[in-house]
Amino acid sequence: MTPVGFMTMPADFRYRSVFLRGKPRHGVQDAFTLRHPAMDCGRRAKIFSPYDALKGFSDAVAAKDVRYIDRPVLPEEERQEIGRRLNDLAGLTQSGRLARENRVRVNVAYFVPCADPHHDAYGRGGQRAVLTGICRRVDPIGRTLTVGETAIPFDDLLRIEADIDSPGGEGGRV
Repeated sequence: MTPVGFMTMPADFRYRSVFLRGKPRHGVQDAFTLRHPAMDCGRRAKIFSPYDALKGFSDAVAAKDVRYIDRPVLPEEERQEIGRRLNDLAGLTQSGRLARENRVRVNVAYFVPCADPHHDAYGRGGQRAVLTGICRRVDPIGRTLTVGETAIPFDDLLRIEADIDSPGGEGGRV
């Protein structure tokens, strides 16, 4: 028996002569090499890069790296200030026509709860987000503030800043 790597090759092995010849070697100008030129390692690695054996696994691992904070509790005076500003904005956006005429630009800081049910922070944590845009609507029944296309629940609001024109004609900050 002839040793082959870690195993011994039986004497009557059917492909013994082929194995003993080794890896095929081609000349520089032979027909095979001309039809199939050698590919460098960098290009060869690109062939296998799109393959994702575990679909969604890399996204799930990346989602675990997201830092979440606990929901902030606002002091009573800040909640009253947000309520006052919401009342001011509601008066300026009572109807679609008023909202289009006034075009109140707002800067809103709000809390976005964690939406990933597989994360430890789900249901208790979230992130702080800031949105700047035109206030389209303040809905006291649905308890939402709509800025652009985003509806933000009143309970998630952390800060509101708005540039409005006061009835006297001079610009003011709400």
